[in-house]
Amino acid sequence: MASARNRGLRRATDLLILGATIVFAVLWLVPVIWVVTMSLKPNDELMRSTAGFLPIPFTLDNYIGLLKLETVPRWLMHSLIVSVTMTFLVLVVSSMAGYAFARLDFPLKKTLFMLMVAGLMVPEQAVFIPLHTMISGWGLHNTQFALVMPRIAVPIGVFLMTQFFRSVPKELEEAAAIDHASRLTIFLKIMLPLSVPALTTLGLFTFIFAWNDFLWPLVSATKADMYTVTVGLASIQGNFAFSEGVGAVMASAVFASLPIVLLFLIFQRFIVAGVAMSAGK
Repeated sequence: MASARNRGLRRATDLLILGATIVFAVLWLVPVIWVVTMSLKPNDELMRSTAGFLPIPFTLDNYIGLLKLETVPRWLMHSLIVSVTMTFLVLVVSSMAGYAFARLDFPLKKTLFMLMVAGLMVPEQAVFIPLHTMISGWGLHNTQFALVMPRIAVPIGVFLMTQFFRSVPKELEEAAAIDHASRLTIFLKIMLPLSVPALTTLGLFTFIFAWNDFLWPLVSATKADMYTVTVGLASIQGNFAFSEGVGAVMASAVFASLPIVLLFLIFQRFIVAGVAMSAGK
């Protein structure tokens, strides 16, 4: 009797959680659908009313006008180069540092690890002034180096990889050492292949962060040729609002977000698996 009551209570709880999740998902999607709808409506229609969630009448003129700008493809390519480079370097640094903290013994290891974890509590805006001064002193503003290099030492990436490598049984490394495998060989041929789920998750989140980053590129890139897509589209939104209309502004927002949405849809199973793996460990 008690068992049946517990099952009924558990089922009711699951249904309640599912219902709440659906409600919150719908609430989150409402503004997204509204933005997409406005981007597909003619601007003369939007001048009369921005209400409604159906693109009637339908038009692609807002996107066509955006793609006609000569600078947009350059901004897209620049964002792609910066995001890919940053992602690759973050994975290299985080995996090597994480393995060192997890498996190697060296002086001040615990102190350095605590300092690295403490970096998670420092907001990035707090280091903008010294970072800007340093990059400016080196004459590196308006370069891809300035956009990428300050972001490759990511405390959360090092922490994630450290926790993953600590969860790998040491017997695997000991067996490889018996076969006279070097530390580098063990890292490259055993530990890295095992860490693909964690690396995939970290890589996706790093790419998304790099693509969406706005504040540091706004500070470092002052020339239009060096804008990333987020800064570039933001720089023209004011003109678009007056000359092209609200629909063009919404189209630029959708245009900047579309690559990230597609990336998430393609790799969402890796993200879920990586997050579940990290939570389980």
